[in-house]
Amino acid sequence: MTRRTVRIAMNGVTGRMGYRQHLVRSILALREQGGLDLGNGETLWPEPVLVGRREPALRALAERHGLTEWSTDLDAVLADDSVDVYFDAQVTSARVEALTKAIAAGKHVYTEKPTAADLDGALHLARLARDAGIRHGVVQDKLFLPGLRKLKRLIDGGFFGEILSVRGEFGYWVFEGDWQEAQRPSWNYRAEDGGGIVVDMFPHWEYVLHELFGRVTSVTAHVATHVPRRWDEQGKPYEATADDAAYGIFQLEGGAIAQINSSWAVRVHRDELVEFQVDGTHGSAVAGLRGCRVQHRSATPKPVWNPDLPLNAGESFRDQWQQVPDNAEFDNGFKAQWELFLRHVALGEPYHWDLLAGARGVQLAELGLRSAAEGRRLEVPEVTL
Repeated sequence: MTRRTVRIAMNGVTGRMGYRQHLVRSILALREQGGLDLGNGETLWPEPVLVGRREPALRALAERHGLTEWSTDLDAVLADDSVDVYFDAQVTSARVEALTKAIAAGKHVYTEKPTAADLDGALHLARLARDAGIRHGVVQDKLFLPGLRKLKRLIDGGFFGEILSVRGEFGYWVFEGDWQEAQRPSWNYRAEDGGGIVVDMFPHWEYVLHELFGRVTSVTAHVATHVPRRWDEQGKPYEATADDAAYGIFQLEGGAIAQINSSWAVRVHRDELVEFQVDGTHGSAVAGLRGCRVQHRSATPKPVWNPDLPLNAGESFRDQWQQVPDNAEFDNGFKAQWELFLRHVALGEPYHWDLLAGARGVQLAELGLRSAAEGRRLEVPEVTL
């Protein structure tokens, strides 16, 4: 077996998502399994080079996992010809500058979303990557969740008939930080630092809707800052200037309607932190992070409105649905997409979750905020270079 090394500059892995999902559960997990099998007797071995601003944090991280390469000098890392890929998991406000440098240095780029603070910036990156001829990808992890992969299987199998509507519920209560430590960083709640749930979650909803149900053609949104005062990592109070909840209605190409609520100020009363209910003429499904339940039209009961009888005459509505079997082993969604991107880099295999796809997500967030500000429905034009 021949081993081929790919050196990956990983910027922002001292943060929660960059560390847990991208470094530990993706790149280090690939190393633990012996690398990525490319076929024909060749294995791709990922070699991370940790990049960030805080030297003590980088050093501690490297020592914890037996890694030897780290740097606080991004320019020097990008100037190293042995580095093949640049990955970015920084705060959004720092992303465009770093990705621009990486593209100019001829590195393939893979990045968290949103790719930029606005559509112009996102399209600028996509054009730079196209003109440079480098390979590029954007994290669209929810497509690789077991629950949504089961949902995709149902769609491809024609289970729903004509899809009529999609209803999504996402979120949980993020502690304010005064009497319990907040489980999200404080910058998420400051608009001036690139925070806000629309900027964070609408790019996710764009690719989920686009890939599974059809392109979003219009958006109507209402946003709110339900918790206006929070406490930061040092225990100091600050004013929350970014939206912490968004309520969106999306018209989809083909006629279906999607409604998705996103909130960091909601207490969970559902089976998973995110759930999508899809209703069609032939059947319905409810998909979450891992599970997916279905009810076919041939097994749909006949509910009758009667407020004098409890729970549909004593029968639980949830018990009337059937679980979709796994039928496969599902790996970590971030790792699964990393594998596809690395195969794209190493072998040139097709890969369409690129910077243009990332720009569509930025566009939807931008239009969602504008819809909320103007109090009206907005068309979503197709994004092209």
